[in-house]
Amino acid sequence: MQEKHNLEEQEEDELYEHYSFLAAAGQEPLRVDKFLMNLVRNATRNKIQQAAKAGNIRVNNQQVKQNYRVKPGDTVRVLFEHPPYEYLLNPENIPLDIVYEDESLLVVNKPAGMVVHPGHGNYSGTLVNALAYHFSNLPVNSNNRPGLVHRIDKDTSGLLVIAKTEGAMTHLAQQFFDKSSEREYLALVWGALADEAGTIEGHIGRNPKNRLQMQVFPEGDQGKEAVTHYKVLERLGYVTLVSCRLETGRTHQIRAHMKYIGHPLFNDARYGGDRILKGTTFTKYKQFVENAFQLLPRQALHARTLGFRHPVSGQHLHFEAPIPDDMQACIEKWRAYASHRDDL
Repeated sequence: MQEKHNLEEQEEDELYEHYSFLAAAGQEPLRVDKFLMNLVRNATRNKIQQAAKAGNIRVNNQQVKQNYRVKPGDTVRVLFEHPPYEYLLNPENIPLDIVYEDESLLVVNKPAGMVVHPGHGNYSGTLVNALAYHFSNLPVNSNNRPGLVHRIDKDTSGLLVIAKTEGAMTHLAQQFFDKSSEREYLALVWGALADEAGTIEGHIGRNPKNRLQMQVFPEGDQGKEAVTHYKVLERLGYVTLVSCRLETGRTHQIRAHMKYIGHPLFNDARYGGDRILKGTTFTKYKQFVENAFQLLPRQALHARTLGFRHPVSGQHLHFEAPIPDDMQACIEKWRAYASHRDDL
């Protein structure tokens, strides 16, 4: 069951181009799956077929089936859902903010801007590269990523638990799969939410028109079940500070859900939050918002708390990471603005 549990938490933001080949002038007509089998290192027939089935083999930028016959001059690209395994093994001496550590696991406070695992355009400087340097023989999950039980986005700050043993990996993955782990995020969102608390339910899947975005499918005909509970912490005029607790761990879940209810995260470029969505037309206000964007040049999201049962002792562990300076500065700026506005 470990593979199923990890896959539940390890959905991807993007696809990764492993290889691109130009068919030579003398290339005899050959099925594209066999063509790739001859050229891709450590390729298996099943791996190539799965890529074809998912529409991830491209010839001259067009999706093709596995029985397409390669011709001279064809540019053949194959993309997979995780980066080549060898990239995961490159240790880098990157400092880690370790909140807790024992023989079974560690909890780290990831800074905004650090990618969790190597992928498209980010083959170094990631949390996995740092883990590979500081720890040896970490167990790998079903996607060959050392130690990772779950993940958060590059520009989201906050807490992650890392497994140091096979037993811890299986046990912790089970908790995430069973929804018994506790995860709370702080988010600064555009607009004034109508209710003080609520629950957002709506399947989340990849946006068919933009692979870099996730989309809510309220009818449940696509995507996977996703449930987010939110509570208003502070109303700051044209933005609101909210607490979000996750039942599920879908890619971009909070970001997609908050956009779905009309309250994108502040400065979330991928989901439209990097524009002035609420407020006045005054030049001073526009400058104020631009300054706030500069203070917090990323989506306003922080994984503040994390709770789970220890895989060996069974003790309930609970951790909290302070709001990082950039997000705190942005909140304080909005707090000061709201305090001087009588019409808010």
